[in-house]
Order: sequence, then C-alpha cells, then structure tokens
Amino acid sequence: MAYEGYRIMTMTAAEIETYVLEYISPSEDDRQRLTATITELQSRVEQELANRKAEASVELVGSTAKDTFLRTNLDIDLFLVFPPTMNKKDIAEHALAIGRRLLQDPEECYAEHPYLRGIFNGFKTELVPCFRIEDASQKLSAVDRTPLHTKYIITHLQQDQRKEVRLLKQFLMGIGCYGAEAEIEGFSGYLCELLILYYDTFHDLLNKASHWQTGIQLTLLDKPMASFDTPLTFIDPVDPERNVASALSTEKFTLFVEACQVYLDRPQVTFFFPRKIQPWSLDEINHHMNALTSTFVGVVFAKPPIIAENLYPQVRKALRSVQQAACQYGFSVLDSQYSIDDEHNRVFLLFKTEDETLPETYEHMGPPLKKSKHAEDFFQKWEYHPQVVRGPYKKEDRWYVELRRTYRTLQEYLKHEVKALPMGKHLDGIVQQRYEVLEQDDLLVDELRCFWTEYFARKKPWEW
Repeated sequence: MAYEGYRIMTMTAAEIETYVLEYISPSEDDRQRLTATITELQSRVEQELANRKAEASVELVGSTAKDTFLRTNLDIDLFLVFPPTMNKKDIAEHALAIGRRLLQDPEECYAEHPYLRGIFNGFKTELVPCFRIEDASQKLSAVDRTPLHTKYIITHLQQDQRKEVRLLKQFLMGIGCYGAEAEIEGFSGYLCELLILYYDTFHDLLNKASHWQTGIQLTLLDKPMASFDTPLTFIDPVDPERNVASALSTEKFTLFVEACQVYLDRPQVTFFFPRKIQPWSLDEINHHMNALTSTFVGVVFAKPPIIAENLYPQVRKALRSVQQAACQYGFSVLDSQYSIDDEHNRVFLLFKTEDETLPETYEHMGPPLKKSKHAEDFFQKWEYHPQVVRGPYKKEDRWYVELRRTYRTLQEYLKHEVKALPMGKHLDGIVQQRYEVLEQDDLLVDELRCFWTEYFARKKPWEW
C-alpha cells in the first residue's frame, strides 16, 4: 500500500477512513468478475453432484455472500449442503472428489469434515461439505452452522454497515489481529460483523473497545448468557451455547484494546496499512543480545508438512512443554518464543535464560516424618541410589536427600531430554528422530533477522 506523501501526519480519522475505504472496497469490475466466477463454480459443482447422483444443494457463504469482503481479499467459500441422513464419510468423499476435479493446487484440510481449498479462476476457494439444518440445535458438526451465520448477517446487517465491517477488518489486518485461525488467534470475519451489529459503527466500537477489560461479555440475544473463560465473549446469536470469540487470545485482545486507544488519540494510516519491517543487520541484533545479562538458547527441528491450523497449536504446545520441563528441573527461563521458517521448513523454539550453571547437587524433599509408610518407600528408593550424595536425613519435620544433578546447563539438558517431552502429534516423531540445540551465536542467522528485529525493537505493528 503506497501512502507516502498523502498528508499522513495531518490527516484526520475521517480522512484516513475515507482513503482506506477507497482502497479496500470492491469496484464494479471486481464484483462482476467475482460474480461470474461464483456462478461458474456453482454450476460446475452442481453438475459434478448430479454426475455422482449426490443429493445436495450448493450455498455461497462467508464474506462474499454477505458483501463484507475486501477487494484485497477475494475468497470464495462454497458449501455443499447434504441431507442429515447421509453419513460423514460419504459427504467428505463427494466434496474431496469434486474439489480435486475443479480446483487448482488443491490442499486437503479438516474442520470436523475433510474439505479442500485451492484456486478457481484465480480466486482462493474452499469447498466444504456440511449437513443441512434449520436450527443450530440440529447440528451434527460445527461447520453446519455456517450457512445459518451467513443468513443471519444478510438479514440483520444494514447496507451502510458493510463499510463499517470493512474498516474493522482492515484495521484488524493492519494490527495483526484478523483471523481466528491458529496462526493468528484473532477476530474472525463473523465476529467482526457481529461487533458492528452490536456497536453500529467502526468508531463506536473503537470508543467502547478502548475501555474493554478482560472478561467482557456481549450478546445480541435477550436471554441469559453462557459463561466462558475467555478475554472476550460474544454469544453466537445462531447458537447461544457458542462463544464466537473463543479463538481470540489474551495477547491479541490486549493488542486490539491498545490499538483502539492509540488510534482514537493519534489516528494514522499505518493502523490499516503498516509499513513493512526492515530487518536489522546481524551485527545490530548481536549488539542488543550482548547488552543483556541473559542469553538465548534454541531448539530447531524440521517443520512437518501439515497445514498451519494443525502446526501452530503443536508448536505452542512444544514451547510450553520444553519451558515447563526446564523450569521444573531448576533452570530459569525468562522468556520463550517460537519462529517458523517456511522457506527452509524449520521450526525454532527460543528460550531466554539466565547465563547460569546450576550447583552440582540439589536438595530433594521427602515425606513428613510421621508418615511412616511413605518414609519407608522413600528410604527404599533413595538409601542406596547412586545419585544420592547425602541422606536420607531429617530436616524440620520431613525427610530429605541431597542428589547429584545429571545436567548443570540448559543446553546440556535440552540436548538429552527434549526428545522425551510431549511436543504434539506431528512433532513427536520428528523431534525424536532429529533436533539440534543452538547456542546464542548459532541463532544469529538470516532466517531469524525479522524475528529478532521485532523482538528487540518492541514496536507495535502501527509504529514501524
């Protein structure tokens, strides 16, 4: 987005938003091209269903159906709606077979039913099977609600509110909070539409959201709300037992609230179209590393060939698993981050730690003196154990032993123990087969320059 020289420093919020809308709103040519593509795709899917003698209707869902899509993000979501009497295996088989025939570069994904995403006439397209339902209480899988979501928004969202939804989506894109997928953990398109329904305009939403506190609950229904332990709850008007904001992480919730506060005070185009990060040189990154009293240690392994929705939760699980295990062993892990290098298919787990060597021994606490059975078990385990340096001995009202450490540095611990930790379904085998532990100097590599630049600069997306 080229906006340099457009009176950036003096533009009002209204001028900025007018400018943004001019850029993100679909033109008449965009609409005609999209409509023609959707018509062709629907016709071909219907013909494929007829050829397979499969009883199903074809429904356009998502932002293209609701006219809340961005010109820069023209996706087609087509649902193949089957009668609930069919079984999941059959509807998945139909959808996958049709998708492979019609889409270029098809990629199989999973959302309770397998489905395909790919390209049709240059547009990113998803073909998703679901069951036909009239009410969310009839759902056989989560995706069955989606056509109901589309109908709800088409029915309730006013024409002039569509531009408000577009502004909100672009604002969230600009600050890195748009998308409920695992990679982002942000606001879904449906949640954006509901927020505009609730607050009416983009600016009213920002004014209210700038005062949000963690745990805020919103609903469009006139009935008691179900309770969810999430930073934001927005009850799905189609399915009152569901929280539309369940994917939103605390980090992205907090970032959105801060962005609202700052934008209202100092509006800038960069909230919608952030500048591209210019990564620092490795020398500059090294200078910042050396200024710390702590050090960085990394674990790197091959990225499995799975979709992002499956990869990111497992990488986060692996990061937590390693940090928790290291801390339980006695190491000080001050911070942990991850970076996924798609170009070289590598995953980095990065740990900021005290530059320390643990003492040769540590004290291990046993049972209370009065628990004779437990004390007996404790003695049987430790009395002649080769790791024991001293004890068992009494201290205050408990038994203790002093044990010799197996590992005294975090690097040594990671080299031997990571492969035994739970990392995730697709990561366990990879890590057990091969991984590397990297010292700080080994982490000064080109593929991590953007990561380290963001890490040390500590800038918000709109500040670059």
